[in-house]
Amino acid sequence: MRKENAQMRDYSRQNKEAWEFDAYDFWVRTAGTPDERARKDIADPLRMLKWHAAYFDRFEGIRIANICGSCGKKAIPLALLGAEVTVFDISEDNRRYACETAAAAGASICFEVGDVLEIDMEKYGGYFDIVFMEGGVLHYFHDIDEFMKVMYCLLKPGGKMICSDFHPFTKLMDSLKLEQPSMSYFSTEVFEGEMAHARFYSAEERAKIPKCKYRKYTISEIINSILRNGFCLERFDEHPSWENEKLPGEFAAVALKKTV
Repeated sequence: MRKENAQMRDYSRQNKEAWEFDAYDFWVRTAGTPDERARKDIADPLRMLKWHAAYFDRFEGIRIANICGSCGKKAIPLALLGAEVTVFDISEDNRRYACETAAAAGASICFEVGDVLEIDMEKYGGYFDIVFMEGGVLHYFHDIDEFMKVMYCLLKPGGKMICSDFHPFTKLMDSLKLEQPSMSYFSTEVFEGEMAHARFYSAEERAKIPKCKYRKYTISEIINSILRNGFCLERFDEHPSWENEKLPGEFAAVALKKTV
């Protein structure tokens, strides 16, 4: 058990180094300064949520845990729509950009920097109406059951998990053009690869970026873990790739925590 915990800390630490490499400046270059980004969020927060908005019954007054919420690109629009949002993310640079953008937008968010698997359950256990994640989260966690247990514990009875992520089809084909290696669909390998934004850097800078450690899952592994850890699966939707609408690119699993 101690060896497993040490390995867990090692890959978490490695992923943190990758997500703190030039992250603040990267967001400024690609999403705009916090003031510029805030103006876009204020102008139309619902549009900034894109298709994820359809999975929320309402926004006003609900407590949302935004898991691996990155630079606040979804948390801030949710807060502007009236939700109480807490972001959990491993990167201090992400926190800085998100909090500066939230302040510029006049939105209030809470941002907890740390390993999602080590969230303080004395403070946050059973606290949230919704746990929400999107855009490449599950592959950072090498034990999907441990991850789902944390999601379950964060929710109130009757609470909802909205788990949107890259489609497992991307194990076979790079349908999202993320420049990640393909592999057997049934592979359980933990592999070292570039972090998501590495492809936007020059070859010289790209070589300096710390690597991440990934574990990619099949559809059945994801669904069975949701069910195995106490959730009632409400729906599982597949969405096309933004690069090729004929190929699967993302999915969304909506699951409820039992009330009894």
